Amino acid sequence: MDSALNIFLLELAAIFPVVNPPGSALVFLGMTGNATHEVRRLIAWRVARNAFFVLIGSLSLGALILRFYGISIPVLRVAGGFIVAVAGWKLLSEGSQKELEASVDGHQPANPLDQAFYPLTLPLTTGPGTIAVVISLGLSRGSYTSSTDEAVFVLASLCAVVVIAAAIFVCFAYADRVQRLLGPGGTDIAVRLSAFILFCLGIQILWSGGSELLQSVMHPAPPVPPTPPE
Repeated sequence: MDSALNIFLLELAAIFPVVNPPGSALVFLGMTGNATHEVRRLIAWRVARNAFFVLIGSLSLGALILRFYGISIPVLRVAGGFIVAVAGWKLLSEGSQKELEASVDGHQPANPLDQAFYPLTLPLTTGPGTIAVVISLGLSRGSYTSSTDEAVFVLASLCAVVVIAAAIFVCFAYADRVQRLLGPGGTDIAVRLSAFILFCLGIQILWSGGSELLQSVMHPAPPVPPTPPE
């Protein structure tokens, strides 16, 4: 029981700050500003469900999939960081005012339900940073030798992912209460600040992956000497 609790707390402490449901809720609010409360709750449920499967898939099959396609963690961070930075810049430059002007001009805004997986789930909620952290946690599964310890690890990981998904749903579904509390002007300021932080986060992920790639080029690993014949 103590081992399961330690694994649960460790994974929760590692994943929760990267996902950051309260902070992501403001970005979610900015990208679903034209939706009603019922539609926003439906989107929040879909995002939480998608995030659950993304986290479970990354935890159990992430390392295998990356190895199968020959994708390294630094490349994943570079690609994902670029997508996150572009999404943050788009939200920062457009904001709610341009969406309002587009609807006045007669252009139909995009269906918010179509954004449930991309970009709201991936990469904004469970982005490359989250996937990289979860894959790293999943690699520690191989250190358990007995089937009992491995079962405890799987159960504790599942509980941690369920808690993360529940936090995503609660924060996203009731993000409109923040809007009523702050008012239109305060919400616009909060959304733009969150968009700027999202842009900076994307640049940080991009820089981290790019630095690792440059380091691997400038300081390559020494070749393994051949084994002498017996």
